[in-house]
Amino acid sequence: MTGSYEDRDGWIWMDGKMVEWRNAQVHVLTHALHYASSVFEGERCYDGKIFKGVEHSRRLRRSAELLDMEIPYSIEEIEKAKYDMLKANGWTNAYVRALAYRGAGDEMGVSAVHNPVRLAIAGWEWGAYYGDAKMKGAKLDISKWKRPSPETIPVAAKASGLYMICTMSKHAAQAKGCSDALFFDYRGYVAEATGANIFFVKDGEVHTPLPDAFLNGITRQTVIDLLKQKGIRVWERHIEPYEMEGFEQCWLTGTAAEVTPVGEIGPYAFEVGALARDIAETYERHVRA
Repeated sequence: MTGSYEDRDGWIWMDGKMVEWRNAQVHVLTHALHYASSVFEGERCYDGKIFKGVEHSRRLRRSAELLDMEIPYSIEEIEKAKYDMLKANGWTNAYVRALAYRGAGDEMGVSAVHNPVRLAIAGWEWGAYYGDAKMKGAKLDISKWKRPSPETIPVAAKASGLYMICTMSKHAAQAKGCSDALFFDYRGYVAEATGANIFFVKDGEVHTPLPDAFLNGITRQTVIDLLKQKGIRVWERHIEPYEMEGFEQCWLTGTAAEVTPVGEIGPYAFEVGALARDIAETYERHVRA
């Protein structure tokens, strides 16, 4: 699939029915377009099965609740819709995007409690998110923006509005020849990349930031479990930026990123070492098991 995302062949599930791709449209006065009243999920289907689909659907509904929205579909209905969309497009390996949002209605101000909450589920065929970085290691910039305090935003929600600084940071990183950007949080601790969680290795042990100011990713949780099954100690803790100088390996985790080794973050260099390669291969086997 190539070209503009608005001009493709295929089918998108919208509010209970399958809609031809080019006709999957919303009104310009859709509340979410003006006030970011939307939440989403990114998922991958491997060989006909969506990896941890139910967990993603559960988080979608929870994210909506945190934004004071109620999705008018159950987890079971959302799951069926995802597989119906995949079947309509003839895909067994694809990326799946579920989006819940406040639509157009009787209100067009900040408050929109009576506007309908709508649901759309699309998908596309998507290869490696960071290109050849799985072999060479991704190169990351350090963003000038910071992940905000949980007192200012619902950090447990996968809310579209929280990605505004991600887009800005990734654009700035790409302008410098980097694949992505690393955020610190409002306290100055290492947080995450624009769409992925981060892990470091030192002396055979793994260190990853405590997710108290950013989303605790489903892929992140999966990788922690896989590491523990291998008998590797995992430290979930606050990480100071200066500590990156002493880490030997690094990788990113996320539905799109899967497990991607990192070679550089700003002035810090990491090897694409044995543990990074091993956990990437283990994850690839795990999602297809």
